[in-house]
Amino acid sequence: MGDVVRQQSEVRRARYAVAAVFAVHGAVTGSFATRVPWIQDHAHAGPGQLGFALAFPALGASVAMPLAGRISHRFGARTALRGLLSLWTLALALPSLAPNLPTLCLALFTFGATAGMADVAMNALGVEVENRLGRSIMSGLHGLWSAGALVGSAAGTLAAHLGSDARLHHALAAAVLTVLGVAACTWVLDLQPAEDEEPPPRFALPPRSALLIGAIGFCAVFAEGASLDWSAVYLRDRLGSSAGLAAACTTGFTLAMAIARVAGDRVVDRYGAVRTVRVGGVLAALGGLLVVLAGRPAVAMGGFALMGLGIAVVVPLCFAAAGRSGPNPSQAIAGVATITYTSGLVAPGAIGTLAQATSLVVSFGLVTVLACGLAGLAGVLRAGERDRLAVSSRGAAVPDPRP
Repeated sequence: MGDVVRQQSEVRRARYAVAAVFAVHGAVTGSFATRVPWIQDHAHAGPGQLGFALAFPALGASVAMPLAGRISHRFGARTALRGLLSLWTLALALPSLAPNLPTLCLALFTFGATAGMADVAMNALGVEVENRLGRSIMSGLHGLWSAGALVGSAAGTLAAHLGSDARLHHALAAAVLTVLGVAACTWVLDLQPAEDEEPPPRFALPPRSALLIGAIGFCAVFAEGASLDWSAVYLRDRLGSSAGLAAACTTGFTLAMAIARVAGDRVVDRYGAVRTVRVGGVLAALGGLLVVLAGRPAVAMGGFALMGLGIAVVVPLCFAAAGRSGPNPSQAIAGVATITYTSGLVAPGAIGTLAQATSLVVSFGLVTVLACGLAGLAGVLRAGERDRLAVSSRGAAVPDPRP
């Protein structure tokens, strides 16, 4: 009985620790995003050059994420996460130091690579904690990531308002977030590979088990990227709304996603991952239809909010399913993350290209079709859900079979 209580206490502590890690990771993103205009001016980059440079974080993440599994195998999950998260928080200081476009691209590639590796490591540990608890926590973890991004954005907004040098701001933020991240990693699960377990390859294509799960994530992230980057433009150019109302639409979309993620775990525990994603896909498709048919800004804003609600929990559930889909959770999660990052990379450009050739209405028609794909593909998550329920039936906390 004493061992069971100790294990349950360890898992609960690990849950709070990995939640703190997610918040720190999000805070780095929020801190960076608010100072992009300063970074653009410092690097003497025009709008087109900045758009080119901002593709490098996703490129770096896609290239580096497969390495996370091997690093975790080599050093153990806790040490790997501590190191990778520290690299990510410290990399926050790099973009603001770049004096020109080539160095900015290199800094952003490094920034994205460290972000992606830390992302894979923390999601793998989040899935392990979820398995041991026997109930959904991934949606809430991603909700805390959003909360961390909001805090980082608020601090960055204040720094920008005060006219502070982004080099100083990001150096201080990097130092504080590194300390917080290292402290949080002290209590995450210390998973070690079995002695006879083969290390994952340094680079590998996503495993077959991750492809269909990644397809669901692709649809959700495409809708998210399109809505975040184009919702304000849609209201301004298509419906003639004011700049303030257009900006409020993007804020409303983000808020809807954050609320849904915070409440998502309870919904998943009650109705299951498959039904949750299926209903979410229907809501997102309905939202897309409202956007396409909207004749007034209020209708389009409601449509974007519905899309945010519908897609909010999809990516966390995809990571959870990937972590239970094969013998190597980190490799499967890296595969799904690579696909979703690629979607986030191509979505804004694809929407713009299609809008240039046709119209924004047609572009969001494509988003609506992809949202329908969420409902159609949701059954892919069923196998991972059965695995979680099987863990739950054996107890809330299970001993780790690895040494």
